Amino acid sequence: MNRDAQRHLAEILCDYRERLERARNELDPRLDESGFPLDSIAGEMLLVEVRMLDIENFMRDDIERRERRERRHPLKRLRELMRPRIGLLYQHKPALLMVPTSYYATNAPSPAPTISVVTPSYGQGNFIERTLYSVVSQHYPALEYVVQDGGSRDETVEILRRYEGSLHHWASEPDDGQADAINRGFAHTSGEIMAYLNSDDVFLPGSLAYVARYFSEHPDVDVIYGHRMIVDEEDHHIGSWLLPRHDSDELTLVDFVPQETLFWRRSAWEAAGGEIDASMNFALDWDLLLRMRESGAKMVRVPRFLGAFRAHEAQKTQTLEDEYLTETAALRARVHGRGMSHDEAFARASPYTRRHVPYHLWYRLRARLPGRRQVVRVLPVEPWLRAPRDLEASDAQLANSERGAA
Repeated sequence: MNRDAQRHLAEILCDYRERLERARNELDPRLDESGFPLDSIAGEMLLVEVRMLDIENFMRDDIERRERRERRHPLKRLRELMRPRIGLLYQHKPALLMVPTSYYATNAPSPAPTISVVTPSYGQGNFIERTLYSVVSQHYPALEYVVQDGGSRDETVEILRRYEGSLHHWASEPDDGQADAINRGFAHTSGEIMAYLNSDDVFLPGSLAYVARYFSEHPDVDVIYGHRMIVDEEDHHIGSWLLPRHDSDELTLVDFVPQETLFWRRSAWEAAGGEIDASMNFALDWDLLLRMRESGAKMVRVPRFLGAFRAHEAQKTQTLEDEYLTETAALRARVHGRGMSHDEAFARASPYTRRHVPYHLWYRLRARLPGRRQVVRVLPVEPWLRAPRDLEASDAQLANSERGAA
């Protein structure tokens, strides 16, 4: 197992152990003379906590042993440095999410082409405000931003009402899944440039202006995408995908295109059928890219981080993974005219993943060099976008500060 993935699993185990401890104390906090719970169910819960702690400690100790061995063996360290990171989500310890300060100075062309962005959403109230703010805070002058929610019963609708002054359209109604939501959202748009952003991912600062300028300066390009940052549930940076130049043949094997960085011209969308395939639940962006490829669209990987993908535990179960593999296998069979296993596809794509390594090493080197970088703000400071409880907390904090100053 990848060391950073193992560290992440240990952190998850710690979180669940602490939740179990809180639940046990709420059930019955009484203890006997030896410190063991009086309640029999609470006692069983404590035994589970102890076992979880044992496993957690074993995983952390194993990580430390592996790191010590690597420090003693330079060749192992070198092999670790040369290992491809594309496809890995948990690559390093959580750090501040930062981008070059120049990202904030990116200007849109004049006149600015209209960009239509759709966010499909369902039950992501804990993340969707970060997504919304990452779009509207860029203040792109010609934005059609649509949110198509599937009828969430959490705080999603409350958040959307706060942001509706910045939205071109929003709705919260039952739909037939993510693809249907995206199609419904795009039905309310007319922009020359199109994209969709899932309700747990974010655009990085200046991305919309950069995309608009790139399309304006490269009229022959139909589709662009960029490098990806990866964030955890707490908005910490935990990895990066530095992609080689676009490879049309590799695209038919494995989809490494970061969806949250993908933008295309409406003409390419219409040439590829003008809709997301509603039969797809997981590989819908890959299917769209393959149809655009078949229709002759010119695709380019641009040299910039455009978005951040959020890795969190609610994304995957074994059942969902099986369905994803079924859809991707069907897409490969459609393109290649024969069945192709996941392992074969990854093996054939290995030259592409190896080409990514120098990009990743150069990025890591530049990150260590002096340079102006700025922390990405993920939640609003603007009063008109904030919840009343946030404003009350801010006012109380300000009052306390004034009293302290006095």
